[in-house]
Amino acid sequence: MTLSASSGWFDKPMRWAQLTLTETDPIYYDVDFWLDYFKQAQCDAACLSAGGCVCYYPTQIPYHFRSPWLGDRDAFGELYEGCRKLGMHIIARTDPHAVHQDAFDAHPEWIMMSADGKPVRHWADPDLWVTCALGPYNFEYMTEIHREIMNLYPVDGIFANRWTGHGICYCEHCQRNFKEATGYDLPAGGQVRTGSRVRTRADGDEKGVDPALKAYIGWWQDRLFELWDVWDQEIRAIQPHARFIPNSGGATGRLDMKRISAKADILFADRQARRGLQPSWANGKNGKEYRSTLGRKPIGGIFSMGVEERYRWKDSIQSAEEIRLFVADGVANGLRPWFTKFGGVIYDPRWLKPVADMYTMYAQWEPYLRNEAPIARVAIVYSQQTWNYYGGERAHERVEDHALGFYHALVEARIPFEMVHDGMLDAESLAPFKTLILPNIAALSDQQCEQLRAFVQSGGSLIATYETSLYDEWGERRPDFGLADLFGASYAGGYEGPMQNSYLAIERDPMTRVFHPLVSGLEQAGRIINGVNRVQVETTIPHPYAPLTLIPSYPDLPMEMVWPRVNQTDIAQVYVRQFGEGRVVYFPWDIDRSFWEVLCVDHGRLLANAVDWATNEERPVTVTGPGVLDVTAWEQKTSMTVHLVNLTNPMMMKGPLRELIPVGEQTVRVMIPVERQVARVHLLRAGITPDVRTEGKALVVRVPSVLEHEVVAIDWA
Repeated sequence: MTLSASSGWFDKPMRWAQLTLTETDPIYYDVDFWLDYFKQAQCDAACLSAGGCVCYYPTQIPYHFRSPWLGDRDAFGELYEGCRKLGMHIIARTDPHAVHQDAFDAHPEWIMMSADGKPVRHWADPDLWVTCALGPYNFEYMTEIHREIMNLYPVDGIFANRWTGHGICYCEHCQRNFKEATGYDLPAGGQVRTGSRVRTRADGDEKGVDPALKAYIGWWQDRLFELWDVWDQEIRAIQPHARFIPNSGGATGRLDMKRISAKADILFADRQARRGLQPSWANGKNGKEYRSTLGRKPIGGIFSMGVEERYRWKDSIQSAEEIRLFVADGVANGLRPWFTKFGGVIYDPRWLKPVADMYTMYAQWEPYLRNEAPIARVAIVYSQQTWNYYGGERAHERVEDHALGFYHALVEARIPFEMVHDGMLDAESLAPFKTLILPNIAALSDQQCEQLRAFVQSGGSLIATYETSLYDEWGERRPDFGLADLFGASYAGGYEGPMQNSYLAIERDPMTRVFHPLVSGLEQAGRIINGVNRVQVETTIPHPYAPLTLIPSYPDLPMEMVWPRVNQTDIAQVYVRQFGEGRVVYFPWDIDRSFWEVLCVDHGRLLANAVDWATNEERPVTVTGPGVLDVTAWEQKTSMTVHLVNLTNPMMMKGPLRELIPVGEQTVRVMIPVERQVARVHLLRAGITPDVRTEGKALVVRVPSVLEHEVVAIDWA
């Protein structure tokens, strides 16, 4: 996927620093220390605290709360001037989500109101009040603040944190504006729990999205995009090169990523560290999500030195190994590192050297990190409308777990892949890909179904799971799958699940006695475990045979009764077929979600086999060797790179890492474009010229070892 990068300064910075000041920092922090550190780490851009909740410069705007520790200093100005002398690009950070008591007393209309008509105090600091994101505080007052910052300091942009609000506001402005725009009263509940719905698996009863809630989701987004325009126009009017840069985005973000990409010239993925049960490829997934709509536009990957659990230890420090792997996977997936430090006072200095070392290394690699396009031929589709209108309050289990399972299976299989937003299923956007994966993308419009149909008819391949296309774009269930003709199967009106002690029989073609490539590696298994939930479907076209058939649930206790009541059925649990010039694989069960929950090796093998069979061409990059690696491949203007990120670690699925554990020799097979000639091959991390041989159109490179991040760099003649 190649999209034009924006002109201007946006594409220049590669290594970002953020210093988020606290109220007391002006008398305690050392400006020279931070400027020296930025220089040592070869940072080329900075995000610095300016105003909003607390102001760090000599503002003339009433109620713009200046830090009482500021005195006569201009803390923002000092950092600004110092960074400019270092040749750094600078954006100013504002935070409009809270105000102090004097602002509340003077302007109660600025404050968020709860559903019972009470002003909302800040949940973490009860001395503060939460502002309304959609009313005059942001549209008028924060606009004035942004105007003042731009007039005093010619920064390259203003980055707004927590600018989208914190649930449904019931202030008079929101009530009136929403009613005038939609005709509805604000939905009850107080939270933007998009797609709240009732779902009963037993009888398939469905209640669609509340019309007022549906209207609110659209109105809320429109209002925020309008605010984006207001701030951006004011900023550009003063400094034409500058932009408003929102802290928003991602597959599970509330704002539509396609609309974001049309407005943003630069964006930042604010997923600062792993938390809870989260795999070590999580930061790479951030990169794929953002790039799916922004293409080559620059995207920073924000990472924190601190522990990012729900207890909010903001002055904590993670292990150096955890930081290094998190950042490495982001860089391998196209993110530009952005470290964020909360507070100018350092309580624990152990993060300083690891971050400086990483930044120095990536500065040396910079020519090979200025990517033009990924070379993956496989893409996972993600759908914000499925998240909002089908998933709702259960979106993590009903939507995200399917995506995470398929994502992990591809990482384990070392298949280079991208992600695609469901708003970009047009022929041009899909042109780079041979295979699209739809992990329970349940909510698809008729137009999107037609786009997918055209993709397959033109030679593309499709893999879908569970309820994909059974709902329209608003989460209303159709009588049948929107893609039933591709699947060769129709919805039969019911579900089964959660299934206990159910299995899948591995079948061979009754005519040829040959197993389908889908079950490669499972030929001796006989049967494997089933998933947890399945859609009842009926076959609509002749299929030669089903490589997987259902063995229904049978008692799992008492042990004497654990025997299959039905040993064999003809109920297909996968549909594989040729459709025009493309191939289609449909699993009518939650194989991807079950894989994420159970991590069954056989399920992972099935998913990888499905991708290889559907794609039906040699992978652009094949990596063999021990361990778990995240493999990505890129083209630059005069080179090609293959990134190997070593995820092999006992703490892979839940951090923090204790140590980095190297893996042994890897063989990297790279398909070289016919129009290219190779001038040089080298390993960036090892700093060596590796053993290389050619096999037809492929280049085979021996990589002796990988610690956390190695890059095979291939220079063109």
